[in-house]
Amino acid sequence: MLRQIEGSRAVAQAVALCRPEVVCAYPISPQTHIIEALGALVKAGDLSPCEFINVESEFAAMSVAIGASAAGARSFTATSSQGLLFMMEAVYNAGGLGLPIVMTLANRAIGAPINIWNDHSDAMAVRDAGWVQLFAETNQEAVDLHIQAFRLAEELSLPVMVCMDGFILTHASERVDLPTQEQVDAYLPPFEPRQLLDPDEPVSIGAMVGPEAFEEVRFIAHTRHQQGLVRIGELAGEFAEAFGRVSGGLVHQYRSADADTVVVALGSVLGTIKDLVDSLREQGMRIGVLGITSFRPFPIDAVRAALANTRRVVVVEKAFSVGFGGVLSTDVAMALTGMTVPVATVVAGLGGRPITKASLRTVFECADRGELERLTFLDLNRDLVEGELERMARTRRSGPSAENILRDLGTVASGIG
Repeated sequence: MLRQIEGSRAVAQAVALCRPEVVCAYPISPQTHIIEALGALVKAGDLSPCEFINVESEFAAMSVAIGASAAGARSFTATSSQGLLFMMEAVYNAGGLGLPIVMTLANRAIGAPINIWNDHSDAMAVRDAGWVQLFAETNQEAVDLHIQAFRLAEELSLPVMVCMDGFILTHASERVDLPTQEQVDAYLPPFEPRQLLDPDEPVSIGAMVGPEAFEEVRFIAHTRHQQGLVRIGELAGEFAEAFGRVSGGLVHQYRSADADTVVVALGSVLGTIKDLVDSLREQGMRIGVLGITSFRPFPIDAVRAALANTRRVVVVEKAFSVGFGGVLSTDVAMALTGMTVPVATVVAGLGGRPITKASLRTVFECADRGELERLTFLDLNRDLVEGELERMARTRRSGPSAENILRDLGTVASGIG
Protein backbone atom coordinates (compact mmCIF):
# COMPACT_ATOMS: atom_id res chain seq x y z
CA MET A 1 0.00 0.00 0.00
CA LEU A 2 1.42 3.38 -1.04
CA ARG A 3 1.63 5.94 1.73
CA GLN A 4 3.17 9.37 2.18
CA ILE A 5 4.97 8.78 5.46
CA GLU A 6 8.00 9.79 7.48
CA GLY A 7 10.92 7.38 7.16
CA SER A 8 11.06 6.53 10.86
CA ARG A 9 7.37 5.72 11.02
CA ALA A 10 7.57 3.65 7.84
CA VAL A 11 10.37 1.61 9.43
CA ALA A 12 8.30 1.20 12.60
CA GLN A 13 5.42 -0.14 10.50
CA ALA A 14 7.76 -2.54 8.71
CA VAL A 15 9.22 -3.79 12.00
CA ALA A 16 5.72 -4.30 13.39
CA LEU A 17 4.80 -6.39 10.33
CA CYS A 18 7.72 -8.66 11.26
CA ARG A 19 5.96 -9.46 14.56
CA PRO A 20 8.70 -8.72 17.12
CA GLU A 21 7.98 -10.12 20.56
CA VAL A 22 10.27 -7.74 22.49
CA VAL A 23 11.07 -4.12 21.64
CA CYS A 24 13.69 -2.46 23.86
CA ALA A 25 13.30 1.30 23.89
CA TYR A 26 15.61 4.14 24.80
CA PRO A 27 15.29 7.39 22.84
CA ILE A 28 18.12 9.25 21.16
CA SER A 29 17.86 11.56 18.15
CA PRO A 30 17.33 10.82 15.33
CA GLN A 31 15.90 7.32 15.95
CA THR A 32 13.30 8.31 18.57
CA HIS A 33 10.31 8.33 16.23
CA ILE A 34 10.89 4.66 15.43
CA ILE A 35 10.46 3.42 18.96
CA GLU A 36 7.76 6.01 19.68
CA ALA A 37 5.70 4.64 16.81
CA LEU A 38 6.28 1.04 17.90
CA GLY A 39 5.28 1.96 21.45
CA ALA A 40 2.04 3.46 20.18
CA LEU A 41 1.28 0.30 18.20
CA VAL A 42 1.87 -1.88 21.27
CA LYS A 43 -0.25 0.38 23.48
CA ALA A 44 -3.11 0.34 20.98
CA GLY A 45 -2.98 -3.45 20.79
CA ASP A 46 -2.08 -3.36 17.10
CA LEU A 47 1.23 -5.13 17.79
CA SER A 48 0.50 -8.12 19.97
CA PRO A 49 1.89 -10.17 21.55
CA CYS A 50 4.85 -7.84 22.07
CA GLU A 51 6.51 -6.58 25.23
CA PHE A 52 7.60 -2.95 24.90
CA ILE A 53 10.31 -2.40 27.51
CA ASN A 54 11.38 1.10 28.51
CA VAL A 55 14.95 0.81 29.75
CA GLU A 56 17.23 3.26 31.53
CA SER A 57 20.01 3.44 28.94
CA GLU A 58 21.21 2.22 25.58
CA PHE A 59 23.42 -0.33 27.32
CA ALA A 60 20.33 -1.68 29.02
CA ALA A 61 18.46 -1.74 25.70
CA MET A 62 21.00 -4.05 24.11
CA SER A 63 21.34 -6.10 27.29
CA VAL A 64 17.59 -6.70 27.39
CA ALA A 65 17.62 -7.56 23.67
CA ILE A 66 20.35 -10.12 24.33
CA GLY A 67 18.37 -11.72 27.14
CA ALA A 68 15.14 -11.72 25.16
CA SER A 69 16.78 -13.23 22.08
CA ALA A 70 18.51 -15.91 24.14
CA ALA A 71 15.12 -16.77 25.66
CA GLY A 72 13.70 -17.30 22.17
CA ALA A 73 11.94 -14.00 21.47
CA ARG A 74 12.19 -12.10 18.19
CA SER A 75 13.88 -8.92 19.43
CA PHE A 76 14.33 -5.40 18.09
CA THR A 77 15.85 -2.13 19.20
CA ALA A 78 17.15 1.10 17.68
CA THR A 79 19.87 3.59 18.50
CA SER A 80 22.22 6.21 17.14
CA SER A 81 25.65 7.78 17.64
CA GLN A 82 26.60 8.15 21.31
CA GLY A 83 23.89 5.65 22.20
CA LEU A 84 25.58 3.02 20.07
CA LEU A 85 28.88 3.73 21.83
CA PHE A 86 27.20 3.46 25.23
CA MET A 87 25.96 -0.03 24.34
CA MET A 88 29.29 -0.99 22.74
CA GLU A 89 30.16 -3.82 25.14
CA ALA A 90 26.74 -5.38 24.70
CA VAL A 91 26.90 -4.88 20.91
CA TYR A 92 30.07 -6.98 20.83
CA ASN A 93 28.43 -9.55 23.11
CA ALA A 94 25.43 -9.89 20.79
CA GLY A 95 27.75 -10.35 17.83
CA GLY A 96 29.99 -12.83 19.61
CA LEU A 97 27.05 -14.85 20.86
CA GLY A 98 25.44 -14.92 17.42
CA LEU A 99 22.05 -13.75 18.64
CA PRO A 100 19.64 -12.76 15.82
CA ILE A 101 18.73 -9.27 17.07
CA VAL A 102 17.70 -6.64 14.53
CA MET A 103 18.61 -3.04 15.27
CA THR A 104 18.03 0.17 13.35
CA LEU A 105 21.01 2.51 13.43
CA ALA A 106 19.92 6.04 12.54
CA ASN A 107 23.35 7.22 11.47
CA ARG A 108 24.62 10.30 13.29
CA ALA A 109 28.00 11.86 13.93
CA ILE A 110 29.96 10.96 17.06
CA GLY A 111 31.28 13.69 19.35
CA ALA A 112 33.20 15.46 20.62
CA PRO A 113 32.36 18.09 19.59
CA ILE A 114 28.70 17.17 20.05
CA ASN A 115 26.78 16.98 16.79
CA ILE A 116 23.33 15.53 16.16
CA TRP A 117 23.48 15.53 12.35
CA ASN A 118 24.25 12.75 9.94
CA ASP A 119 27.42 11.00 9.02
CA HIS A 120 28.56 7.35 9.22
CA SER A 121 31.11 7.49 12.03
CA ASP A 122 28.85 5.52 14.39
CA ALA A 123 28.46 2.55 12.05
CA MET A 124 32.18 2.56 11.25
CA ALA A 125 33.00 2.44 14.97
CA VAL A 126 31.36 -0.99 15.32
CA ARG A 127 32.11 -2.48 11.91
CA ASP A 128 34.17 -5.26 13.54
CA ALA A 129 31.62 -6.19 16.21
CA GLY A 130 30.27 -9.21 14.32
CA TRP A 131 27.03 -7.61 13.14
CA VAL A 132 25.77 -7.67 9.59
CA GLN A 133 25.54 -4.02 8.44
CA LEU A 134 23.11 -3.14 5.66
CA PHE A 135 22.90 0.47 4.39
CA ALA A 136 19.69 1.91 2.97
CA GLU A 137 19.77 4.42 0.12
CA THR A 138 16.08 5.40 0.39
CA ASN A 139 13.23 5.06 2.86
CA GLN A 140 11.70 2.39 0.63
CA GLU A 141 14.91 0.40 0.89
CA ALA A 142 15.01 0.96 4.66
CA VAL A 143 11.56 -0.59 4.93
CA ASP A 144 12.51 -3.52 2.72
CA LEU A 145 15.86 -4.15 4.40
CA HIS A 146 14.24 -4.50 7.83
CA ILE A 147 11.97 -7.25 6.55
CA GLN A 148 14.93 -9.02 4.97
CA ALA A 149 17.05 -8.40 8.08
CA PHE A 150 14.85 -10.47 10.40
CA ARG A 151 14.95 -13.43 8.05
CA LEU A 152 18.70 -13.14 7.49
CA ALA A 153 19.43 -12.77 11.20
CA GLU A 154 17.36 -15.80 12.14
CA GLU A 155 18.66 -18.04 9.34
CA LEU A 156 22.32 -17.33 10.15
CA SER A 157 21.94 -16.70 13.89
CA LEU A 158 23.67 -13.33 13.54
CA PRO A 159 22.60 -9.84 14.63
CA VAL A 160 21.76 -7.41 11.82
CA MET A 161 22.07 -3.64 11.87
CA VAL A 162 20.06 -1.70 9.30
CA CYS A 163 21.71 1.69 8.80
CA MET A 164 19.68 4.65 7.56
CA ASP A 165 20.91 8.23 7.43
CA GLY A 166 19.69 10.28 10.36
CA PHE A 167 17.27 13.12 9.51
CA ILE A 168 17.99 12.75 5.76
CA LEU A 169 15.93 9.55 5.77
CA THR A 170 14.51 9.18 9.28
CA HIS A 171 12.70 12.53 9.20
CA ALA A 172 11.94 12.77 5.49
CA SER A 173 8.35 12.20 4.39
CA GLU A 174 8.02 10.52 1.03
CA ARG A 175 6.00 7.88 -0.76
CA VAL A 176 6.67 4.38 0.53
CA ASP A 177 5.06 1.10 -0.49
CA LEU A 178 4.25 -0.67 2.78
CA PRO A 179 3.55 -4.40 2.36
CA THR A 180 0.61 -6.24 3.85
CA GLN A 181 0.82 -8.49 6.88
CA GLU A 182 0.06 -11.47 4.63
CA GLN A 183 3.01 -10.66 2.37
CA VAL A 184 5.43 -10.37 5.27
CA ASP A 185 4.14 -13.53 6.94
CA ALA A 186 4.66 -15.44 3.70
CA TYR A 187 8.24 -14.18 3.42
CA LEU A 188 9.28 -14.30 7.09
CA PRO A 189 8.57 -17.58 8.90
CA PRO A 190 8.05 -17.77 12.67
CA PHE A 191 11.24 -17.48 14.72
CA GLU A 192 12.94 -20.81 15.45
CA PRO A 193 16.09 -20.03 17.44
CA ARG A 194 19.28 -22.01 16.94
CA GLN A 195 20.23 -21.48 20.56
CA LEU A 196 17.72 -21.21 23.39
CA LEU A 197 17.72 -20.96 27.16
CA ASP A 198 15.30 -23.72 28.12
CA PRO A 199 14.97 -25.11 31.70
CA ASP A 200 14.11 -28.51 30.25
CA GLU A 201 17.31 -28.58 28.18
CA PRO A 202 19.83 -26.47 30.13
CA VAL A 203 22.82 -25.01 28.28
CA SER A 204 25.29 -22.20 28.89
CA ILE A 205 25.24 -19.21 26.54
CA GLY A 206 28.22 -16.91 26.85
CA ALA A 207 30.58 -19.27 28.64
CA MET A 208 34.24 -18.30 29.00
CA VAL A 209 36.43 -19.58 26.16
CA GLY A 210 40.21 -19.78 26.59
CA PRO A 211 43.07 -19.70 24.09
CA GLU A 212 42.45 -23.32 23.14
CA ALA A 213 39.20 -22.48 21.31
CA PHE A 214 38.69 -18.70 21.05
CA GLU A 215 40.16 -18.44 17.55
CA GLU A 216 37.96 -21.25 16.31
CA VAL A 217 34.83 -19.64 17.74
CA ARG A 218 35.68 -16.36 16.02
CA PHE A 219 36.36 -18.20 12.78
CA ILE A 220 32.90 -19.77 12.93
CA ALA A 221 31.41 -16.27 13.26
CA HIS A 222 33.44 -15.25 10.20
CA THR A 223 32.16 -18.31 8.34
CA ARG A 224 28.56 -17.35 9.08
CA HIS A 225 29.26 -13.90 7.64
CA GLN A 226 30.67 -15.53 4.53
CA GLN A 227 27.47 -17.56 4.30
CA GLY A 228 25.67 -14.25 4.59
CA LEU A 229 27.32 -13.05 1.38
CA VAL A 230 25.36 -15.78 -0.39
CA ARG A 231 22.10 -15.48 1.52
CA ILE A 232 21.86 -11.66 1.31
CA GLY A 233 21.69 -11.90 -2.46
CA GLU A 234 19.34 -14.88 -2.42
CA LEU A 235 16.96 -13.26 0.06
CA ALA A 236 16.92 -10.08 -2.00
CA GLY A 237 15.96 -12.16 -5.02
CA GLU A 238 13.18 -13.88 -3.12
CA PHE A 239 12.02 -10.50 -1.84
CA ALA A 240 11.83 -9.15 -5.40
CA GLU A 241 9.70 -12.11 -6.47
CA ALA A 242 7.36 -11.80 -3.48
CA PHE A 243 7.00 -8.01 -3.31
CA GLY A 244 7.52 -6.98 -6.93
CA ARG A 245 10.48 -4.63 -6.46
CA VAL A 246 14.24 -4.94 -6.33
CA SER A 247 15.68 -4.00 -2.95
CA GLY A 248 18.69 -5.03 -0.89
CA GLY A 249 21.40 -7.36 -2.12
CA LEU A 250 25.14 -6.85 -1.81
CA VAL A 251 25.81 -4.03 -4.28
CA HIS A 252 23.97 -2.22 -7.03
CA GLN A 253 25.44 -0.61 -10.13
CA TYR A 254 24.26 2.46 -11.98
CA ARG A 255 25.56 3.35 -15.44
CA SER A 256 28.89 1.75 -14.62
CA ALA A 257 29.29 -0.92 -17.32
CA ASP A 258 31.36 1.30 -19.62
CA ALA A 259 32.52 3.88 -17.07
CA ASP A 260 36.08 5.19 -16.91
CA THR A 261 35.33 6.55 -13.42
CA VAL A 262 33.14 4.73 -10.89
CA VAL A 263 31.99 6.45 -7.71
CA VAL A 264 31.47 4.17 -4.70
CA ALA A 265 29.32 5.18 -1.72
CA LEU A 266 26.96 4.08 1.05
CA GLY A 267 23.50 5.35 1.95
CA SER A 268 21.39 8.30 0.88
CA VAL A 269 24.18 10.27 -0.82
CA LEU A 270 23.87 7.79 -3.68
CA GLY A 271 20.76 9.62 -4.86
CA THR A 272 22.65 12.90 -5.23
CA ILE A 273 25.54 11.14 -6.95
CA LYS A 274 23.23 9.40 -9.44
CA ASP A 275 21.54 12.68 -10.37
CA LEU A 276 24.94 14.24 -11.00
CA VAL A 277 26.14 11.23 -12.99
CA ASP A 278 23.14 11.60 -15.30
CA SER A 279 24.12 15.20 -15.93
CA LEU A 280 27.79 14.38 -16.49
CA ARG A 281 26.86 11.56 -18.86
CA GLU A 282 24.93 14.05 -20.98
CA GLN A 283 28.14 16.06 -21.23
CA GLY A 284 30.06 13.03 -22.44
CA MET A 285 31.82 11.94 -19.24
CA ARG A 286 31.97 8.14 -18.87
CA ILE A 287 31.11 7.89 -15.17
CA GLY A 288 29.03 5.45 -13.12
CA VAL A 289 28.09 4.50 -9.58
CA LEU A 290 28.54 1.48 -7.34
CA GLY A 291 26.31 1.54 -4.28
CA ILE A 292 27.23 -0.86 -1.49
CA THR A 293 24.32 -2.18 0.55
CA SER A 294 26.17 -4.85 2.53
CA PHE A 295 29.09 -3.19 4.27
CA ARG A 296 29.51 -6.15 6.64
CA PRO A 297 30.03 -8.77 5.44
CA PHE A 298 31.98 -6.84 2.83
CA PRO A 299 31.31 -8.19 -0.69
CA ILE A 300 34.91 -8.29 -1.94
CA ASP A 301 34.18 -10.44 -4.99
CA ALA A 302 31.15 -8.40 -6.04
CA VAL A 303 33.06 -5.13 -5.67
CA ARG A 304 36.04 -6.49 -7.57
CA ALA A 305 33.83 -7.71 -10.41
CA ALA A 306 31.92 -4.42 -10.59
CA LEU A 307 35.12 -2.36 -10.79
CA ALA A 308 37.18 -4.70 -12.97
CA ASN A 309 36.95 -2.63 -16.16
CA THR A 310 37.11 0.91 -14.82
CA ARG A 311 40.14 3.18 -15.00
CA ARG A 312 39.71 4.88 -11.63
CA VAL A 313 37.59 4.68 -8.47
CA VAL A 314 36.38 7.57 -6.32
CA VAL A 315 35.00 6.61 -2.90
CA VAL A 316 32.71 9.19 -1.33
CA GLU A 317 32.37 8.46 2.37
CA LYS A 318 30.81 10.12 5.39
CA ALA A 319 33.47 8.99 7.86
CA PHE A 320 37.23 8.70 8.06
CA SER A 321 39.93 7.16 10.21
CA VAL A 322 41.75 9.97 11.98
CA GLY A 323 45.44 9.76 11.19
CA PHE A 324 44.90 7.61 8.12
CA GLY A 325 42.02 8.48 5.82
CA GLY A 326 39.23 6.49 4.24
CA VAL A 327 37.41 3.59 5.88
CA LEU A 328 35.18 2.34 3.07
CA SER A 329 37.91 3.13 0.55
CA THR A 330 40.35 0.87 2.43
CA ASP A 331 37.98 -2.05 1.93
CA VAL A 332 37.46 -1.13 -1.72
CA ALA A 333 41.22 -0.93 -2.26
CA MET A 334 41.62 -4.37 -0.67
CA ALA A 335 39.01 -5.77 -3.04
CA LEU A 336 41.10 -4.44 -5.93
CA THR A 337 44.38 -5.97 -4.74
CA GLY A 338 46.56 -6.88 -7.73
CA MET A 339 44.66 -4.58 -10.07
CA THR A 340 46.11 -1.29 -11.30
CA VAL A 341 43.04 0.76 -10.47
CA PRO A 342 43.75 3.89 -8.40
CA VAL A 343 41.36 4.54 -5.50
CA ALA A 344 40.79 8.11 -4.30
CA THR A 345 38.93 8.99 -1.10
CA VAL A 346 36.58 11.95 -0.84
CA VAL A 347 35.50 12.59 2.75
CA ALA A 348 32.20 14.45 2.68
CA GLY A 349 29.18 15.34 4.74
CA LEU A 350 30.81 15.07 8.16
CA GLY A 351 28.50 16.26 10.92
CA GLY A 352 25.70 16.81 8.43
CA ARG A 353 27.47 19.24 6.09
CA PRO A 354 25.52 19.37 2.81
CA ILE A 355 26.98 17.36 -0.05
CA THR A 356 26.10 19.42 -3.09
CA LYS A 357 26.14 18.43 -6.72
CA ALA A 358 28.22 21.51 -7.47
CA SER A 359 31.01 20.42 -5.11
CA LEU A 360 30.87 16.81 -6.27
CA ARG A 361 30.97 17.95 -9.91
CA THR A 362 34.29 19.70 -9.28
CA VAL A 363 35.71 16.57 -7.69
CA PHE A 364 34.49 14.18 -10.40
CA GLU A 365 35.74 16.43 -13.20
CA CYS A 366 39.12 16.54 -11.45
CA ALA A 367 39.09 12.74 -11.21
CA ASP A 368 38.20 12.44 -14.90
CA ARG A 369 41.32 14.47 -15.73
CA GLY A 370 43.41 12.19 -13.50
CA GLU A 371 44.17 15.05 -11.12
CA LEU A 372 42.29 14.03 -7.95
CA GLU A 373 44.46 13.59 -4.87
CA ARG A 374 44.45 10.36 -2.88
CA LEU A 375 42.55 12.03 -0.01
CA THR A 376 40.21 15.01 -0.39
CA PHE A 377 38.00 16.69 2.21
CA LEU A 378 35.03 18.10 0.33
CA ASP A 379 34.36 21.81 0.96
CA LEU A 380 36.98 22.02 3.71
CA ASN A 381 37.36 25.62 4.93
CA ARG A 382 41.13 25.86 4.87
CA ASP A 383 41.13 29.43 6.20
CA LEU A 384 39.46 28.24 9.40
CA VAL A 385 41.86 25.31 9.71
CA GLU A 386 44.96 27.37 9.11
CA GLY A 387 43.78 30.04 11.54
CA GLU A 388 43.37 27.49 14.33
CA LEU A 389 46.67 25.77 13.56
CA GLU A 390 48.41 29.14 13.68
CA ARG A 391 46.71 29.90 17.02
CA MET A 392 47.86 26.54 18.42
CA ALA A 393 51.44 27.21 17.30
CA ARG A 394 51.42 30.71 18.75
CA THR A 395 50.32 29.91 22.30
CA ARG A 396 50.33 26.82 24.48
CA ARG A 397 46.95 27.61 26.05
CA SER A 398 45.13 28.04 22.78
CA GLY A 399 41.90 26.56 24.15
CA PRO A 400 39.43 24.07 22.65
CA SER A 401 39.58 24.07 18.85
CA ALA A 402 35.86 23.58 18.38
CA GLU A 403 34.97 26.66 20.40
CA ASN A 404 37.74 28.70 18.77
CA ILE A 405 36.47 27.88 15.30
CA LEU A 406 32.89 28.72 16.26
CA ARG A 407 34.06 32.11 17.48
CA ASP A 408 35.96 32.63 14.24
CA LEU A 409 32.72 31.93 12.40
CA GLY A 410 30.75 34.21 14.71
CA THR A 411 28.63 31.27 15.86
CA VAL A 412 27.51 30.49 19.42
CA ALA A 413 28.18 26.95 20.63
CA SER A 414 25.06 24.83 21.16
CA GLY A 415 24.48 22.61 24.17
CA ILE A 416 21.96 20.29 22.54
CA GLY A 417 22.57 16.55 22.60
